[in-house]
Amino acid sequence: MKHLLFAAGILSATSAIAADKPELTVYTYDSFVSDWGPGPQVEQAFEATCGCDLNLVGVEDGAALLSRIRLEGENSDADIVLGLDTNLIAAAMETGLFAPHSISADYTLPIEWTDTTFLPYDWGYFAFVHNAETTVPSNFRDLAESDTKILIQDPRSSTPGLGLLMWVKAAYGDETPAIWEGLSDNIVTVTKGWSEAYGLFLEGEADMVLSYTTSPAYHLIAEEDASKAAALFDEGHYMQIEVAAKLKSTDQNALADQFLNFMVSDAFQSIIPTTNWMYPAVTPASGLPDGFDTLIAPEKSLYLPADEAAGAREEALSEWLGALSQ
Repeated sequence: MKHLLFAAGILSATSAIAADKPELTVYTYDSFVSDWGPGPQVEQAFEATCGCDLNLVGVEDGAALLSRIRLEGENSDADIVLGLDTNLIAAAMETGLFAPHSISADYTLPIEWTDTTFLPYDWGYFAFVHNAETTVPSNFRDLAESDTKILIQDPRSSTPGLGLLMWVKAAYGDETPAIWEGLSDNIVTVTKGWSEAYGLFLEGEADMVLSYTTSPAYHLIAEEDASKAAALFDEGHYMQIEVAAKLKSTDQNALADQFLNFMVSDAFQSIIPTTNWMYPAVTPASGLPDGFDTLIAPEKSLYLPADEAAGAREEALSEWLGALSQ
């Protein structure tokens, strides 16, 4: 009996210590928290320094994050949202739910970063990925006139899906509706998120899938497979910068700031290239992994600042819906 009492005492003490650990909840997208994504390594590295429990919650794809935060409002369990991008920043700010920060970093982004609420953690260019031995179109006009079958994501739930709309809009302006009308019969299906679309592509369901110029690096580095390539488009490629921010409603303000500081540190940034398969926002001391030097380099970068993207978003979505409903 004494042994049982002693064991129970140990268990009780251990539970009390665990209960005293603060918890930081981060909403992010599903692929971030997957076994092959950054989440497991980020959790291990941060918990080694914070004396806390890091709770990473996957919420479908990036655009779905904003919808969830809007729905939950000030009652959200989240302390931080990680996985929005520059196309959603203005809409996120309109909620009034996000708090400013005072964190700085030596960013290696293609643009100057001045936002004082949202911090970037990675970036990349959207592109259509295909089998390397396949000849594919090199611009949207040729794609629309071809029999090439593509997989894309829904812009209402997915940041790549929204990025595609902004890509076409930035490249073609007033001609955008005609481009989408031409592309409508190339689309095999529209998925809710990136993971589903990419999985269907790997199963051979289409010739190309909307992804990133960095996606072939995964196959090359992780699988030693050089059979995938990203199509270089004449119009240029639209740039995505992914961001994180803390919520005003957090009861872990200091811990949230600690995580955001960690996010732009070498410890976090060195994880990004070979787990999230994007360019880090702050180039780690070790540089980029071998294989990233083989990726295509767009000759023209397309990008709309957050305020301009907000104005173009609804028009681009309306044009896309109109073309696909015909």
